[in-house]
Amino acid sequence: MSVQEQAGGTGRTVVNPVIPGFHPDPSVCRVGDDYYLACSSFEYFPGVPLFHSRDLVHWTQIGNALDRPGQLAIPVETPSSGGIYAPTLRHHDGRFWLIVTNVCEGGGNLLVTATDPVGPWSDPVRLPGVTGIDPDLAWDEDGTCWCTFAGIQQVRIDPYTGETFGPPRPLWSGTPGAKYPEAPHLYRIGDHWYLLIAEGGTERGHGVSVARADSPTGPFEPCPANPILTHRSLEHPVQNTGHADLVQAPDGSWWMVLLGVRPLGGTPGWHVLGRETFLAPVSWADGWPVVGALSTAMPVPAWPLRPGPVASNRDDFDLSEPQPCWVSPRERSAEHCTTKERAGWLTLHARDAHDTYGTRGARGSSLDDSDAVFVGRRQQHLSCRVRTLIDPGAGSGGLAVRFDEEHHYDIEAGSGEVRVIARIGPLRTIVASRPVPAGPVVLGIDVTATHTPRDARSGPDTLTLGFEEPNGTFTVLGALDGRYLSTEVAGGFTGRVIGMYAATGTVHFDWFDYEPLDLPTS
Repeated sequence: MSVQEQAGGTGRTVVNPVIPGFHPDPSVCRVGDDYYLACSSFEYFPGVPLFHSRDLVHWTQIGNALDRPGQLAIPVETPSSGGIYAPTLRHHDGRFWLIVTNVCEGGGNLLVTATDPVGPWSDPVRLPGVTGIDPDLAWDEDGTCWCTFAGIQQVRIDPYTGETFGPPRPLWSGTPGAKYPEAPHLYRIGDHWYLLIAEGGTERGHGVSVARADSPTGPFEPCPANPILTHRSLEHPVQNTGHADLVQAPDGSWWMVLLGVRPLGGTPGWHVLGRETFLAPVSWADGWPVVGALSTAMPVPAWPLRPGPVASNRDDFDLSEPQPCWVSPRERSAEHCTTKERAGWLTLHARDAHDTYGTRGARGSSLDDSDAVFVGRRQQHLSCRVRTLIDPGAGSGGLAVRFDEEHHYDIEAGSGEVRVIARIGPLRTIVASRPVPAGPVVLGIDVTATHTPRDARSGPDTLTLGFEEPNGTFTVLGALDGRYLSTEVAGGFTGRVIGMYAATGTVHFDWFDYEPLDLPTS
């Protein structure tokens, strides 16, 4: 996040999204002067990234709520975009509560708690009587806990045991004719209970609607101005706006966090980073929330900004455990990923035929496999430069931009050569290869956004893959169209993740450098 001077000297602006990259379905709560926010993570482990802010503008990742195998099990058969769907994060009675759905075999709705959001978070309480995704938590004046979920349905629960009382009952179906009423959040504000929902689907028709009632169980009266936020059919750089949550600042002002995307290129427009977290101001008129302009450069809030620590672009793998930003598809065991085997290096061990993760029996020899050994971080900028130093030894591995098993670009080292691999749907090809001397080599990927499309067919960006020669010269082996690593092509609910992988044997990575080449809103 950054703050810029507006053109003409009219004041400072905040760069939106406030949490860029694949950070969808934000849920926020405030405790004193501190804000905490949680996002979906889908097939990635650890799950549910958690952020902290003192000003709603600058956010620092403080951990992941589901960071132990005992909390989060995502079987190898789980397809990409399965796993952890939208969470709700609340603070009640001196404790943080997080409820979420694990969409996989043996999953279901889970509730974890913590006295400190940094963790540790508890083992999950299961809620078999909560039968839909996007669960919400709200407590009324007598301490009754209500769980509202996609549908829109509601059931009373005991959050300590997971017991439900009676069957779920319909609450409000949203705007007549609108599809996918989901992402409910229930609040007591003033004399009313407000029910905020998303509807229209998480694509270009996405929107936010609200209803109110005198009781948390309804009946609910819809806002006459619904949807209170949508960018459908608008010429706006932020699209797919929805899945929102409300929070009140200490000064009494109200704010909304929500997801949105930033398509680039020609027609139909491709978004590659996934759904990101945006911030918008909220006012009130006639007892209804009114969402202010959602801009990629919004005015600075009325309070002093309080930036947190600036994250380093470089990771030298000097810590005993990976930093919270690093994620892996479905699981990450110390057997296959460790910083303790070779001091100051990340060591990855590829799977072989003797591994027994889930019911898998075949080796994971490439990122085409659902159990591939991959450690990555979210791409958070439309243009960026990524480098890593790999020592492949007798193995092979490399640097990749992953969307899912069927959509990824890789630059791989091993067996005395460097090669570029492209997987696009059912097609997999080695784009180019080049012999290199034995030993460590720097691999690189440059992502260059398309801000001015050549014509209606222009893609959103170009990914340039290559390696550094011994004299430091960067040799390009391939320049690939980024549209094939986008939601509009690949489908699903995630975004790009850039990282390191092992294909065969054991490979070591000395450092990883991620350099933004433009501001998050560019």
